[in-house]
Amino acid sequence: MLGSSKNFLFTSESVSEGHPDKICDQISDKVVDLYLAADPYARVACETLTTTNRVVIAGEVRGPASVVKEIEEKTREVIKEIGYEQDGFHWKNAKVEILLHEQSSDIAQGVDAAGSKDEGAGDQGIMFGYACNETEALTLMPAPIHYANRILRGLSDTRHGGNKDLLPDAKSQVTLQYENGKPVRATSVVVSTQHREGVDQKQLREVVREHVLAALPEGWMCPEKEFYVNPTGNFVIGGPDGDCGLTGRKIIVDTYGGAAPHGGGAFSGKDPTKVDRSAAYAARYLAKNVVGAGLADRCTIQLAYAIGVSKPLSFYISTQGTGKVDEEKLAKRLQEMVNLTPRGIREHLGLNKPIYSRTASYGHFGRKPGTDGSFSWEKLDLVDALRSEFGVSKVKEPA
Repeated sequence: MLGSSKNFLFTSESVSEGHPDKICDQISDKVVDLYLAADPYARVACETLTTTNRVVIAGEVRGPASVVKEIEEKTREVIKEIGYEQDGFHWKNAKVEILLHEQSSDIAQGVDAAGSKDEGAGDQGIMFGYACNETEALTLMPAPIHYANRILRGLSDTRHGGNKDLLPDAKSQVTLQYENGKPVRATSVVVSTQHREGVDQKQLREVVREHVLAALPEGWMCPEKEFYVNPTGNFVIGGPDGDCGLTGRKIIVDTYGGAAPHGGGAFSGKDPTKVDRSAAYAARYLAKNVVGAGLADRCTIQLAYAIGVSKPLSFYISTQGTGKVDEEKLAKRLQEMVNLTPRGIREHLGLNKPIYSRTASYGHFGRKPGTDGSFSWEKLDLVDALRSEFGVSKVKEPA
């Protein structure tokens, strides 16, 4: 994680909603949303594979049988909204195969509440949450992944706005110079964006430049020789026609760009009983409120669970030497403020809603909470209580 040295370079990458793996994440989360819309307590563990004009959806579910009839149509809608109308991958022509079956009874008996037994975690594992004050108070994200995401969102908006030269598949990579532990400028930027046949690469470079300049703070642009746009020279064949896609292969893009630890579990395609998802959201929520309250410049939180067991096995917090309060007391207070059982997390953050499709591209963190309950884990509603508890006044927000 960042923080062991004061002066260094650090790089993060992002991918667009048209990247093959991200198509799969979006389809898997659309399936989650379909089931939760029909039954807030449905169970879903859905994986998607995409390749040339083919989509395969597999996994385990427990919910209304009628939902299955909607999945193919909604899958095609996802692909159409992304913008795929290419010979090798077309929303209308791709073959969609659905291989979902009932959730294992062995898993169900561990997760379900029964008698005096509370709802258990859907699997064992470790989950991490992280926040830092490198970006504005609403995001509190590591700067490299934040700006890598912003570049691609800008290009996507331009493409959806009518630019016919740009096609859906794209990747970005941003390297920042840190001085005294703070990011101060970009030293290199790499953007590879799929484009129509015959596009002038010089003109494309200028389109990309516009979005890089808009994404980065003023004066942070890298040297011209370190600005790379489509370094291979051509990127016409893209999406699942160029590379096979799978759900859950972009877990670092989904989180902190490598600036913080990751427990290894993917998020997309999983209902909120799966702590891979819900506990990672809870850990981020707590870490963000710690930094938002001014109790630390950086905060890492780890949670651990066992399948079928409700209470977390461990709670770890590190402020990496930037904390302004006692970490033991802070850890104790955070666990009092939020019930970190699977049920407690779901209820506190309102996770039993069809809110997940939007999370499946451009990161699960650093996003604005929605009026529909999406990104509830990005709220800063514990900040006042934490400041009051530890006697910390409001701090000046980073520029």
